[in-house]
Amino acid sequence: MTLQTSSCSYGGGISSLVAPPRIIPQAHRNLYTVVRAQAEPSDKSVEIMRKFSEQYARKSGTYFCVDKGVTSVVIKGLAEHKDQLGAPLCPCRHYDDKDAEAKQGFWNCPCVPMRERKECHCMLFLTPENDFSGKDQTISLEEIQKTTVNV
Repeated sequence: MTLQTSSCSYGGGISSLVAPPRIIPQAHRNLYTVVRAQAEPSDKSVEIMRKFSEQYARKSGTYFCVDKGVTSVVIKGLAEHKDQLGAPLCPCRHYDDKDAEAKQGFWNCPCVPMRERKECHCMLFLTPENDFSGKDQTISLEEIQKTTVNV
């Protein structure tokens, strides 16, 4: 099962948000290796990112997506990056060097476009006028676990 929102996807059995696969010419396929983490983010990091997301939604006057599965997947992606990189790097973008991006901070959540213009690429923080905006600024750990069980 694959959930796709905006340009963000979360593939079955993969515990991180990944960019859509690029089409690689047959002649160059042996030059590329794709490595995907199989570990789930720690419960502690998921809870930290859940609380952060709720607090930031209230502070910024934004709301979670009407589909709580989107919110759950993004929170888990942020938690995984927090575990791996020490920072909640936006999980819905492709990076050539995640460590360097996390250190730079531009795409660490809340990213600069979110802070400056309330534009959330991941659809985690939506303004009330957004067609996909729900009415909630809270999500429980149980909701996150339930909506990502098959992802």
